[in-house]
Amino acid sequence: MKKILLTLLAGTFILCGQEVRPVRDDIGFCWQRPQMKRLMDLLAAAERQDFPVRGMVAGISPHDDYLYAGRVYYPLFKKLRTKEAVIFGVTHGAVRKEIGDPHDILLLDEYRSWSGLSREVSISPLRAWLKKHLPKEDYAVSNRAHALEHSIEALVPFLQYNNPDVQITPIMVTAMPFERMAELSERLATVLAGYMREKNLQPGRDIFFLISADANHYGRDFNNIPFGEDEKAHALGTEQDLRIATAAFNGLLNEQMILALTRELWGATYLDYRNTYWCGKYDIPFGLLTTSKTIKKISGRRLKGRIFRYSDTYSEGVLPLKKAGFGITAPYSPKHWVGFFAAGFYLD
Repeated sequence: MKKILLTLLAGTFILCGQEVRPVRDDIGFCWQRPQMKRLMDLLAAAERQDFPVRGMVAGISPHDDYLYAGRVYYPLFKKLRTKEAVIFGVTHGAVRKEIGDPHDILLLDEYRSWSGLSREVSISPLRAWLKKHLPKEDYAVSNRAHALEHSIEALVPFLQYNNPDVQITPIMVTAMPFERMAELSERLATVLAGYMREKNLQPGRDIFFLISADANHYGRDFNNIPFGEDEKAHALGTEQDLRIATAAFNGLLNEQMILALTRELWGATYLDYRNTYWCGKYDIPFGLLTTSKTIKKISGRRLKGRIFRYSDTYSEGVLPLKKAGFGITAPYSPKHWVGFFAAGFYLD
């Protein structure tokens, strides 16, 4: 029955009408290089910290509006140089409703290229490699899912700005229990390692692994107000985000740490939430499992993580940029805010 369902899902999801994946959010993100340069120049002038990039092979990035989260994107992307990137994205609730809420699989696309900064972004040959070597029950192909989802496209302008010829492999992660993540990430890591050996790709220099995620979504409209709706509630909520992120991403990465993260983010089952409403509750653990296993297969080494920066939509407000190309898609207050962070992962 499961295989039949997946076959139906794959057949339903495939859309062939467009060759270039269109922009989903043209308010919160920049899509023209001059606009992106204004943002990057502003962020560079304000940056006071320097984060090491030597040995960095993976990272977690926000996908919130640039005027909110630009300061948090910047430390991860400012020195990132790579030929191609695997990007693990969220499958947000609104998208799940539109595509029948598939579980336990990855969602790939079949666009020829993606929209980027004033030019298209090429798709890596890795995508075809995945479709050829992964078991068919592990993924479905859905241009519709990728057209509706904004979590991967948010990273593309930052990535492309300093890597104009970068190729990407977009992968949306659906809801799945940890046991399924463990087995699927093992198969995917084996396929990724095979591709890297075939192409003689070095992690970090030639191929980089990105995970798109925001942290807690706080407010009544998220059905998530465990601490109240005032300044103290905001402080408690952001402290909780930092506690979870610090425990999960600082230091040597291992499967037990990733399992502990899922227990923080999930409730009684993997489909529940606790006092956190992270939209990265599936793609963060899956992406980290896959990346760490891939690196282990390629180099025999482990990953060590470091949080670069954490913030939220309320604490710092919006960046002082105006005119076309800059906007926000949601309000901010102690009653409604979203947390986000950037982290890097290095060869230990």
